[in-house]
Amino acid sequence: MTSAKPASLGPRELARVTGVSKDTLRHYERRGLLTKAPRTRSGYRRYSADAAARVLLIQRALVVGFSLDELATVLAERDTGGAPCRSVRALVGKRLEELDRQLDELTALKKELGALVAEWDDRLARTPAGARAYLLDTLAERPPIDAARQRRVSSRRVRPASRGPS
Repeated sequence: MTSAKPASLGPRELARVTGVSKDTLRHYERRGLLTKAPRTRSGYRRYSADAAARVLLIQRALVVGFSLDELATVLAERDTGGAPCRSVRALVGKRLEELDRQLDELTALKKELGALVAEWDDRLARTPAGARAYLLDTLAERPPIDAARQRRVSSRRVRPASRGPS
């Protein structure tokens, strides 16, 4: 016996089926990612059965790094009969390059932290019990850590496009 798709879903059902909040559904509607749900006579939203697939598509695209703005552009083109495939490929390719850069930075930071822990172990071995070793103060002497700090400060100045509520 096959289960029939419901003709429409209320916000609570759609949120439950997709694992997002009702606020997220409203946010997706406001951003144009999800078609505005028609309302019943009593004012309740009713989503089409296809809305669940759309919400899951949005969630998956967010996982691979799309911003809501990028996704809105791609989906608008797609919804009007366009073929945004090359744009989609370019965006994911750019995300892959960003991840590679982040992995390189994390690998370098991991190596630096390993050296730092070894240095701190030596320092602690020479420090009498109960005396301060000033471990945190030695961070200023480590250029890779300061470089990571500067990247962190710079990245806060350039805000990525909104990813919205989850």
